[in-house]
Amino acid sequence: MESILFSHCALLDPVAGELREDHAVLVENGRIKEVSDRPIRSTSAREIDVRGKTLMPGMIDLHVHVHATQLNLAAQVNLPNVLVTLKSLPLLQGMLRRGFTTVRDAGGAGFALKQALEQGLADGPRLFVSGRAISQTGGHGDMRGRSDYIGTDSPCACCARVGAISRVADGVDAVRRAVREELQMGADQIKIMASGGVASPTDPVGAWGYSEDEIKAIVHEARARGTYVLAHAYTAEAITRAVRCGVRTIEHGNLVDEAAARVMAEHGAFAVPTLVTYDALASEGEALGLPADSVAKIESVRQAGLRSLEIFRAAGVPMGFGSDLLGESQRLQSDEFRLRSEVLSPLEILRSATLVGAQVLGQVGQLGQITAGAHADMLVVDGNPLASLDCLLGQGERIPVVMKGGRIHAFDLPA
Repeated sequence: MESILFSHCALLDPVAGELREDHAVLVENGRIKEVSDRPIRSTSAREIDVRGKTLMPGMIDLHVHVHATQLNLAAQVNLPNVLVTLKSLPLLQGMLRRGFTTVRDAGGAGFALKQALEQGLADGPRLFVSGRAISQTGGHGDMRGRSDYIGTDSPCACCARVGAISRVADGVDAVRRAVREELQMGADQIKIMASGGVASPTDPVGAWGYSEDEIKAIVHEARARGTYVLAHAYTAEAITRAVRCGVRTIEHGNLVDEAAARVMAEHGAFAVPTLVTYDALASEGEALGLPADSVAKIESVRQAGLRSLEIFRAAGVPMGFGSDLLGESQRLQSDEFRLRSEVLSPLEILRSATLVGAQVLGQVGQLGQITAGAHADMLVVDGNPLASLDCLLGQGERIPVVMKGGRIHAFDLPA
């Protein structure tokens, strides 16, 4: 692998919260070899002079759905596997070009796609997969519409559907088996539904989701394999139940209150707000095929999003960066920065997309910062993100260089 030397960098350090002028960073064998405030000499490295620009860590999005290639997830279940897979590839490429060098798929993507990325067969971020999210009957992962009968959660018992980003399991024994199966198939962590949701057809937002016995069984199985559980949860009651049962990260959390946030802080839980998805669903959902029942539920959680950031911050709950976009709206991923800027400082938001993401993934010192020994996941940015996050918006127009694992995936600098 090519050795690369970045010289004359303004180095963004999210730990110290400062921009360090005139630094040099040497990359060898996919890792950061050396970081120095003095020139680094190397006879073999390709030198890239980035004076006037910022070198920052690659960003981490903790809530994506790579296989959510359209907004109508119920209809997607019946698409051919190869078609869904191929439609996912440009979504991955877009995430990487926007500067997200690592993403956690929160339901849908499995080990095969992760393996393809690691082997260089596809271009995209470093991927942490949850397999299929686990839902109760009638829960957020149950995409079956109301009828006078309940069908199975896939077209037949003998085939797996790539387009099905969730599975249904009820009862303690059944959820234990579902967790074990997803882990056997290569899941890095387990995703469950702990409240109702927006995109699903039959569950009110305030629904509890799983019983406490079921949640505890799921958490036990995940911990037995050295991993953790993330839970879709909106309301304060659903959040509190899930965290007390051992869930580690709460996804969305729009309707949190101060008491629920205190419980999260006491248990060391993380929040992963996803404000941009509600903006996208409200403005584009109906036109892109979101069912009418789902469109009607959006406003109940959309307006509470910004207030949730204030509540989490006041309670000391660490917040990761998440987007949770579906289908064509995934191009809006970086707008999460713009929305959070109404409440949080640029540094707080940058830490959510770097340091907090690394904490959640168990990758402290490996991802989210530019330090010797870490993965060489870095961005060259035209601007100072500590002053304004505008340079991170859009499709990477102001991110001329994207490096993941020591390999340059985008390069738009003068020779």
